[in-house]
Amino acid sequence: MLNLCTALLQNYSMESKNVVRLPVFILIGAAACLALGFSFGKKYGEITPVAIEGASELLGLSFTPAEKDSMIGTLTSQRRKYEGLREFKLDNSVTPSLIFNPLPIGFTPNQVQKDLDWGLPTAVELPEKESDIAYLPVHKLAFLIKSKKLSSERLTKIYLDRIKTYSDTLQCLITLMEESALQKAKAMDQEISEGKYRGPLHGIPYGIKDLLAVKGTKTTWGAMPYKDQEIDQTATVVTKLSDAGGVLVGKFTLGALAMGDVWYGGVTKNPWNLKQGSSGSSAGSASAVSAGLVPFAIGTETLGSIVSPSTRNGVTGLRPTYGRVSKNGAMALSWSMDKIGPISRSALDDGIILSVINGEDAMDRSTIGAAFNYSSKTDVKKLKVGYFKSYFEGEGAGSENNNEVLELLKNQGFELHPVELKTSVNPNSIGLMLMVEGAAAFDELTRLGWDDQLVAQHKNAWPNLFRAARFIPAVEYVQAARQRTVLIAEMHEIMKEYDVIVTPSFGGQQLQVTNLTGHPALCLPNGFNEEGNPTSITLLANLFEEEKLVMLGHLIQNTSDWQAKRPPMFDK
Repeated sequence: MLNLCTALLQNYSMESKNVVRLPVFILIGAAACLALGFSFGKKYGEITPVAIEGASELLGLSFTPAEKDSMIGTLTSQRRKYEGLREFKLDNSVTPSLIFNPLPIGFTPNQVQKDLDWGLPTAVELPEKESDIAYLPVHKLAFLIKSKKLSSERLTKIYLDRIKTYSDTLQCLITLMEESALQKAKAMDQEISEGKYRGPLHGIPYGIKDLLAVKGTKTTWGAMPYKDQEIDQTATVVTKLSDAGGVLVGKFTLGALAMGDVWYGGVTKNPWNLKQGSSGSSAGSASAVSAGLVPFAIGTETLGSIVSPSTRNGVTGLRPTYGRVSKNGAMALSWSMDKIGPISRSALDDGIILSVINGEDAMDRSTIGAAFNYSSKTDVKKLKVGYFKSYFEGEGAGSENNNEVLELLKNQGFELHPVELKTSVNPNSIGLMLMVEGAAAFDELTRLGWDDQLVAQHKNAWPNLFRAARFIPAVEYVQAARQRTVLIAEMHEIMKEYDVIVTPSFGGQQLQVTNLTGHPALCLPNGFNEEGNPTSITLLANLFEEEKLVMLGHLIQNTSDWQAKRPPMFDK
């Protein structure tokens, strides 16, 4: 309680209160927890006007003595209800009955699914070196397997060997699934020999972020309190990938409870610079793809967790529209913001993977049915492309690389339309929804003191953020949700004029805005900075129009070689 009082004292406004009252305010702050029904492990005390005053100060409210006295009975009753709620154990997998919907009024996604035409290569030579095989994109590996130039078993062994050789260096692996992977690979080869082909992911090895449940394996969420956890289900995305012929070889690291690159076993590394973390929270997935340990991996994003590690590791990440991919079987951090998507070596690969994991799921009521219609025959040059002009101005970090992408598009014949991202509401304020949902998802972690086991304990780490979120009123959460409705409408008005908008990956507030509104994003490598570390550019599209991101991303990657670069230490 002393630490809380100290924090309250530091945040105390000297302008609004008499200095003589400071010692009293410290006691008020300590008592505030009583009114909010949260004791930080201590026994609850009596709710008094002093306790209410402390809570009021924290919440930015003011009440008269008579009003505070009148509230005592109601607050005491409410606290008993909190206690009643806490007697019922809620698993992280239980979603709220309030479901977030990112669709603006009057907008309905296209429901007509057409046959997919990937324009896959009709001839690919099998490289002699295994490292060259390991770095092939999915769409080329698919041809080699279908044509029987390469067996799934051999390919799987190549990746398993690379994982065993390099994963300790990168600190990117939690669970190696060698036995089951080889069994699946052999089964996929047998099907090929019998003339059965499931599609482009048939026999292709892959990995997943270790917040996705798989029966018979640990699902650690990267956090010490859960390092031995087993969940008796398999995530929908994993089931879909398996049905498509994918071969799961391992579960990769994530920053604890989906933040950063620090997990209970260390810090996941960037293959381009082992002195640098992989960024997060899809740290292991991006690091493994970058180092050629798998051709693709599944990541998740709530507020940058695909875009950031894709940038840091020089790989291509696709964050789908909120609701396109089922979250069933995935750890919940924010029910209204979590999204699952692929990380690979190319935009086309990401599109292939998305087509498999896309779709409504009765086990996830937030999923929204929508077609994903990619065709290599569509004229990409007919796309109307905008760019957030002010984000490309100046000489900040990565500005030269960002402008090279614009030049590339101009040279390809695109007219680029300047756009500005301006909204009437503040996305930073709406972001408190993530804090509230995260604190609810990990309620027991905080109340029972398990958060002390997490490695990261600084003021911006989950333990402190979850504790502080207990003091966000339900009224303010609902007000934030209402402002989010306004933000969704305003972002829709901006995006609907264009097929794709190009933006620096971390330009202005676009990353925060688009994660709140649920818009899809494709993060592509676009060169290196002065330190030799990868940089990226991001393409944005309208809700449920990821095929346009894949089309433009594929063109960019076919007319550049940024994505073909390999980290020298792992190109062996």
